[in-house]
Amino acid sequence: MPVSYGQIVASIREAIASGRYQPGSTLPAEPELAAEFGVSRSTVNRALSLLRSEGLVRPQQGRGTVVTYGPAIRRDAAARQQRGMREHGGSRGAFDAELRRLGLEPRSEVEVGRGSPPSAVSEVLGTGGDVVFRRRKMYASGEPVQLATSYVPLALAEGSPIAERDTGPGGLYSRLADLGHGPVRFTEVVQVRTPDDDEAEFLQIDPDQRVYEITRIARDSAGRAVEICMHVLATHRWELAYEWPAESPT
Repeated sequence: MPVSYGQIVASIREAIASGRYQPGSTLPAEPELAAEFGVSRSTVNRALSLLRSEGLVRPQQGRGTVVTYGPAIRRDAAARQQRGMREHGGSRGAFDAELRRLGLEPRSEVEVGRGSPPSAVSEVLGTGGDVVFRRRKMYASGEPVQLATSYVPLALAEGSPIAERDTGPGGLYSRLADLGHGPVRFTEVVQVRTPDDDEAEFLQIDPDQRVYEITRIARDSAGRAVEICMHVLATHRWELAYEWPAESPT
């Protein structure tokens, strides 16, 4: 029975997961794979297309098909927002602390400014004018892994470290707490979509791959929305974890 493209996908996927093909290494050329599996090049090409859509490999000019897979970064939505976690070891926020706990080196390129937010953000924040925004390009041990933009009401952020590139230990939420508006409740909505051109270029993924878009709203004890953050993450690079206590019996 001839080998199917699905069997080729499963075989190469297993070889990547087992370490036979290391991240950054190059797969054999299509003619070699076709000879190895006893199939046509079109069957191999179809298999590689599926592996690309999963984020396991990516064509690279002058090299061929390169393995991009690495262990997924675990994003613990609840634990990452505890102040002790965010500030552990002098970390500059949840992302910084999260990666350091996993043995990865975090780095962020930060752009801070003042301007009009998208209308949906303005409506939730209850602001009719400018806000302070913080745009970050975020890396894990040199690899681009996330884009994030935070919007904070101008009345809270202006003149505080929130409007500076380095917000200090614990990041933005610790500074909101210092101002008496520490978040006590978070809402996150997760959607999966294809990236736009800029997102695909930064995250080094193909246009037909998928990203998580996570919209988080942080509210203080008075119920006021004090920050909205839009995250964009390549799905193959992240594992989203959510844990919460069961309702207490009555």
